[in-house]
Amino acid sequence: RVYAKASDASIAAASEIANLIRSRALEGLNCVLSLATGSSPTRIYEELVRLHQHEGLSFHNVIVFSLDEYYPMQADELQSNHRFLREHLTDHVDIDEANIHFICGAIAKHDVADVCMKYEQQIIDAGGIDLQILGLSRNGHIGSNEPGSDEGTRTRMITLDQLTRTDAASDFFGAENVPRHAITMGVGTILEARRLFLLAFGEGKASIIAKTVEEQIARKST
Repeated sequence: RVYAKASDASIAAASEIANLIRSRALEGLNCVLSLATGSSPTRIYEELVRLHQHEGLSFHNVIVFSLDEYYPMQADELQSNHRFLREHLTDHVDIDEANIHFICGAIAKHDVADVCMKYEQQIIDAGGIDLQILGLSRNGHIGSNEPGSDEGTRTRMITLDQLTRTDAASDFFGAENVPRHAITMGVGTILEARRLFLLAFGEGKASIIAKTVEEQIARKST
């Protein structure tokens, strides 16, 4: 769907998410959301907070999973995705703290594989993801799945592309300060969501969106 303004797209997406939350609540069911960070979904979260505060939208039946996190990264650091999601959404709504699941970027490297497996199991235990929010980078990655990531990949640590680190440089006061790794839901994990909202706004994303929408899938050579 193409909108005249990014804010129109964000409000439309937030409305559909709110309707999903309400319909699941009427059925006595949880609504499982996976949340991306960055500039693209910020207006969605702002609208969801408004709907909660002014129109009575409850998040009591909502379970959230974060999409990715820089590694290493403490939860309270300025650039952490954990902090981003709390500041933009979860701290402002009535979600049960037990229903908030963030990928941790502050674990020992030898624990990463085990933590990723447990994260996948938490998603399964929650009943799977009902709706996945995604942004799209200039090189086409979703989450932190850089180009070449296999479509069957699961939650794991990945080495970040140089373009990804360059794009994040302003947030870290220089590209040299951007972590070289991230922990991310895999492409396979993401594609198992029952519905996905992929958001991209502005001229800078036009080229990669054209490739994503119009061109053939480029398979990784073996």
